[in-house]
This record gives sequence, structure tokens and C-alpha cells, in this order.
Amino acid sequence: MSSEIASPHHAAHEHEGHSSPVVFGFWIYIMTDCVLFGTLFASFAVMRNAFAGGPTGHELFNLTGVGIETALLLLSSITFGFGALCAHAKNRFGLVSWLVITALLGAGFIFLEVREFMELIANGAGPDRSAFLSAFFTLVATHGLHVTFGLIWIIVMIIQSFSAQAFTTRYLGKLQCLSLFWHFLDIVWICVFTFVYLMSVV
Repeated sequence: MSSEIASPHHAAHEHEGHSSPVVFGFWIYIMTDCVLFGTLFASFAVMRNAFAGGPTGHELFNLTGVGIETALLLLSSITFGFGALCAHAKNRFGLVSWLVITALLGAGFIFLEVREFMELIANGAGPDRSAFLSAFFTLVATHGLHVTFGLIWIIVMIIQSFSAQAFTTRYLGKLQCLSLFWHFLDIVWICVFTFVYLMSVV
């Protein structure tokens, strides 16, 4: 009889184990994203000098604006880390506050990126102007779409933090996956800033 009744500790241990496959599966997704961005970086490397008589990166890119974008995204990783610490401490107010700040920083990044795209297109430097600009818009916009999806995910996590799901193993597992995703986007952006913007200007 007793062998068929799981102890509370055993049940909790089994419940804890459910999050590991989810995180492992998300790592696999991150690896596929690495392949995607690796392909886009390789395409940009091939087309970086194919200007077709159009403007070059040195003529187009404003490192000051891109530097502000970079600072916003890097800072958002720090604020997300604070939110994760609050989640593990079961501090709902701290979690929500830091996630909101993270979302605002991410939204600021997207706003500046969209404004940059609009200015480039308005000046006749759209993605159809040259192979260089096609590769640039594809790479940077793909990263921007990922950040947008991340912002939607953050909003969902904020909403769920007010429900009965808050601070459960499942919730913390999803927050861990979001953390992996958000920090991954930071790493990709550092590569974009260095390889696309900085090397095109210097």
C-alpha cells in the first residue's frame, strides 16, 4: 500500500524534473537561431561591398544612435536579471517592476531601430537599393523581430505573475527560457554592432 503512495518530497521532485526537458528543448531552439543568424551574417559578409554605386555604410550609419540602441538593450539584460532574482525570492512587486523596466528599454530599442529604417528609406537607401542594403535590412530586421517577440513574451509573463501560476516551477522554468532568449539577443546584437555597424564605418 505504502509503495503506491508517493511521498510529498518524491512528488515535488518529479514536478521539479518537468522543467528540465523544457529548458533543454529551448536550448535546441537557441541553437537553430544561431544557425539562422550565422547564415544572415555570412550573407552580409559576402554582400558588404556590393554597393551598386549606392551609399556605403560609412555614409549611412550613425554610431551615436546605434550606441544608444546598444546601451538600451544591454541595460535591459541587467534589469531582467534583477527581475529573475525577485522571482526566485517570490517578490511579485520587484519582479513586475523590473520586467516593466526591461520592456520599456526593449521598446525604446525597437523605436530607435524603426526610426533608423524609416530615415534610411526616406533618403533612398532602402533594401532594394543594393545587395549591401538588402543584407543589412534582412539581418537587422530579423533581430528586431526577435526582440519584438521577446517583448510580447515579457508582457505575457507580467500578466501571469498576477495569477495562481506565479512562482510555480512551471512559471520559473518559462522565465528561465525567456532569460536565455533575451540574453541571446544581446549577444547577437553585439555581433551586429561590431560586424555590421562598426566595421562598416571605420
